[in-house]
Amino acid sequence: MNYEISQRFFFDAAHTLKRKIEAEGSRRIHGHTYHCEVALSGTPDPASGMVSDLGELRAHLQTVREQLDHHYLDEIAGLGAPTLENLCTFIWNAVAHKFSNVASVRVWREGMGDGCVLRQ
Repeated sequence: MNYEISQRFFFDAAHTLKRKIEAEGSRRIHGHTYHCEVALSGTPDPASGMVSDLGELRAHLQTVREQLDHHYLDEIAGLGAPTLENLCTFIWNAVAHKFSNVASVRVWREGMGDGCVLRQ
């Protein structure tokens, strides 16, 4: 059987974004509370009964969160334009270095109703 486990975190960050619609407000520095959920998939290890240890995932996600929380996303190396899509990719790459069984990364802004999911 294949299982999917997940862990969530949130971060607050500022950014700008060049776009054609809602351009004026987007080009000014503004901030959001972002939520993220990372899912890992696989078959549980017979000895531990776990797909992956959620404690290890939680600890690793804390290091990812520290790179983003209360930062100016425009200046994050390797992120590119601070879009939801690029945030998903950035977080995926940061997690995949330690966990090869990443199934999905979801980033959303609850207050805006926006979201993005990157799946394997």
